[in-house]
Amino acid sequence: MQHSDRDAPEFDQFAATYGELLDDPLRNRFAKDHLHFHRRKWLVMQALLRRSGIDPGTKGWLDVGCGRGELLELAGDRFAESQGCDPSIGMLSGERSVKVTKQNSPVKLPFADGSMDIVTAVCIFHHVHGDERRLLMDEIARVLCPEGLCFIFEHNPWNPITRAIVGRCPVDVDAELLTARQTRQLVVESRFRVVSTDYLLFLPESVFDRAASLENVLRKVPLGGQYCVVAKNQAHGEAVPSSRRSRSAPKSR
Repeated sequence: MQHSDRDAPEFDQFAATYGELLDDPLRNRFAKDHLHFHRRKWLVMQALLRRSGIDPGTKGWLDVGCGRGELLELAGDRFAESQGCDPSIGMLSGERSVKVTKQNSPVKLPFADGSMDIVTAVCIFHHVHGDERRLLMDEIARVLCPEGLCFIFEHNPWNPITRAIVGRCPVDVDAELLTARQTRQLVVESRFRVVSTDYLLFLPESVFDRAASLENVLRKVPLGGQYCVVAKNQAHGEAVPSSRRSRSAPKSR
């Protein structure tokens, strides 16, 4: 499955051969194109935004732990503003058309309070351990505006194929998979309200191309290869209009 990256020294080491390290026969049989995993995630995001009556063209989006920025490259032009951050300078290196910023700490985000409308965290929390999970989630709450949305994608430990792929992937040697229930508990502890939990990656790319609507039918069945927990920031205070926000200003704390 698709991965994003959290631990800076470790993923700096992996960066040069990252694509090769993800190579796996099971993964390759599921999708011939690694960008397929990013496209599936964008489809989930797009569907939720549409159901919520939210126009991404009026919103600012931050992808936390963006790695090589592939999801941003795919969907960033749908938003008023989009950017990413990651602790690994190795993963951020190279040519890209999107704005990315290095995190000096895995659990601190270099953005101002309430400066983002939408935050994504794609397959990063299984690389975050212990109390650092709550610290990072609190940081996401801090940079999100009140009522802003957070999309957390994670590998589903109830899917045996996912477990097999993660279990033998070199970049996942430290992985501690979270169930959807654990992720929901994490966001609630950081003052979020859970909006939805959807499962995805039931069908291989060859089948999905012909039967995409079936994934939507299955999205509440907790057996997909990954899941997405969407949560709304319930921080107190008046929302700051997008036009008045400084999205990359120094943090206030």
